[in-house]
Amino acid sequence: MNKVYNINLGGYPFTIDEDAYNHLRSYLEAIHNHFRATEGYEEITHDIEARLAELFVEQLNNRPIVGFQEVEDAIAIMGRPEEFGADPMSEGASFTESGNAQADTGGTDAKFKIKTGKRLYRDTEDSVVGGVAAGLTAYFGIADPIWVRLFFVLVVISGGIGIPLYLILWALMPEAKTAGDRLAMRGEPINISNISKIITEEFEHLSEKMTELGEELAGKKKVRAKMTRTTRALRSGSLL
Repeated sequence: MNKVYNINLGGYPFTIDEDAYNHLRSYLEAIHNHFRATEGYEEITHDIEARLAELFVEQLNNRPIVGFQEVEDAIAIMGRPEEFGADPMSEGASFTESGNAQADTGGTDAKFKIKTGKRLYRDTEDSVVGGVAAGLTAYFGIADPIWVRLFFVLVVISGGIGIPLYLILWALMPEAKTAGDRLAMRGEPINISNISKIITEEFEHLSEKMTELGEELAGKKKVRAKMTRTTRALRSGSLL
């Protein structure tokens, strides 16, 4: 009989048996060690843990305890440490609850299926108002959200239900808050490689925006300084 632990993973409470707990802990340690020096470390690891929690909820199907197989299946979907450039987990062969050795092959239980495909979210990262148009753009694979925005504008101009339709969609479509949400919105696999990639790209984009803002403010400051010097020169008569 194995011990069980009560844990909180990604905001979800779980009861997990000892073998599964040790396996999961080793996996999370490998993840944290790999991303610790990465910009966006906290957000990356938080979203990874949240996605693991979602997978456990999908697998358990009202069963009370997370077992070794649930952890193995989740790892196979998310990616093993060596698959995203991390050091391997600190264990060799893994052991199931029955004590039988199981090779670390990365395979999944054939009975376990994860729902795939795009999900409809509001994309507030690329929004003008509420992110509805950007979310529809990602969902339908349209090249640029400008076309969806033009559609709403044309419907409004033609006396249609553009504004009420937009507000209804705003109320119905959840906001894409996590990296997993944004990947699901695009129909991309929600695994560790993609989660870290999308968060790193967002941090780089934010850094570029801050740099551009700093350069813009510095330029305005130089212009104001030049205007101030010119005004003082005019007042002192040095330009006459």
